[in-house]
Amino acid sequence: MAENNNNQPFEVRSTLPSRGGQGDEDRKVVIELCDVKREFLVGDEVVRALRGVSFKIYEGDFVTIQGTSGSGKSTLLNQLGCLDTPTSGEYILDGTPVRKMTKNQRAKLRNRKIGFIFQNYNLLAKTTAVENVELPLMYNSKVKAKERRERAIEALKAVGLGDRLEHKSNQMSGGQMQRVAIARALVNNPTILLADEATGNLDTRTSFEMLVLFQQLYREGHTIIFVTHNPEIAQYSSRNIFLRDGQIKSDTYNDHILDAAEALAALPKPQD
Repeated sequence: MAENNNNQPFEVRSTLPSRGGQGDEDRKVVIELCDVKREFLVGDEVVRALRGVSFKIYEGDFVTIQGTSGSGKSTLLNQLGCLDTPTSGEYILDGTPVRKMTKNQRAKLRNRKIGFIFQNYNLLAKTTAVENVELPLMYNSKVKAKERRERAIEALKAVGLGDRLEHKSNQMSGGQMQRVAIARALVNNPTILLADEATGNLDTRTSFEMLVLFQQLYREGHTIIFVTHNPEIAQYSSRNIFLRDGQIKSDTYNDHILDAAEALAALPKPQD
């Protein structure tokens, strides 16, 4: 067994599921982009950030999306997260067309269908882990206070923070804060987990601890989209989409997914 810095054991497994590429017609489509274009007017110039992007993501995929600065990666992230709408084309999220929705309609869809995980954690300062994780549920009037807390505690336990429920952000490490952020993303039982550079602020060991957790969620059947500039992370996902100049340059499945727990176990032990 490998251990993280919080003394939470990780199970080392040598194989991970490879769901992609075969039998996709039997799996549910949770995201579909159809010739999505996004243009911005900057002064007198039209900037074509996305130039006709089309793909499907299936339930249970673990997809990395890569691209250098200016590739359209951030614009695509905003589309997938229902933070923006296409200039033309269509984005369908779990059967719901997004492009003609109002901001309020998109906000409701976003809250129900997407769990966000950010590079900078985006936790509320001076607020406990439980309170941070409860936040998405506060926008759902059907979930009462008792259930909110119970679900938040369950989510924190699922990411190995059952002993940090009442800790505040300034009492936690970067890895612990990112675990809180992942628990917050999970608490609403979203259709997809959308991670934006989720290991970008973490050291090597803690980054692999997060990858272990993401692979655990993948094993459990969660649909994960991990936007990153780090090509190494694609070795640990089931599929990789690479953007350049607002277009998809490659979309490949990974038949030999590396095991993050094995990589973590092989790292030098931290010095006391």
